[in-house]
Amino acid sequence: MSAAPAPISTTDEDRRLAYRNAMARMAAAVTIVTTDGPGGRAGFAATAVCSVSDDPPTLIVCLNRSSSAYRAVSVNQVVSVNVLSADHIEVSRLFGGKTPVEERFAAASWSVGATGCPRLDDALASFDCRIRSVADGSTHDVLFCEVDTIRNRGDGDALVYFDRGYRTV
Repeated sequence: MSAAPAPISTTDEDRRLAYRNAMARMAAAVTIVTTDGPGGRAGFAATAVCSVSDDPPTLIVCLNRSSSAYRAVSVNQVVSVNVLSADHIEVSRLFGGKTPVEERFAAASWSVGATGCPRLDDALASFDCRIRSVADGSTHDVLFCEVDTIRNRGDGDALVYFDRGYRTV
């Protein structure tokens, strides 16, 4: 038997906490989003990535405006979305924290994708994309990314984030 829905409190902090706690119950694939170009090389860990369409192949990436990668992504207008395997927990932690960009990229093996972005060599899948439009998502930009090329490894367990921790499936 499930619990009855609880109303969201009227205080802003209680509302944010209730929302965060509920969202922690939604499992999400873990990715590393990278960019390179005139704005510089950058990357960040992301779970807010979703398919939009297969014609043309399009996905969305939500990027926090306070992210260290924000300026580079905004200037470069290209990204590579790298789907992580169970073996990538430490790489994800590096890209999700305050680690300097050079150390982040030194922790794994990379090649250059079709867009010029770093592509994780042993990712489960990599999507090289061009940002076609951006929507306002309050604290985040929602990037609509048209996929140029895809590399699919085809084997391995996926890394997901659920209940504030890493899991594998």
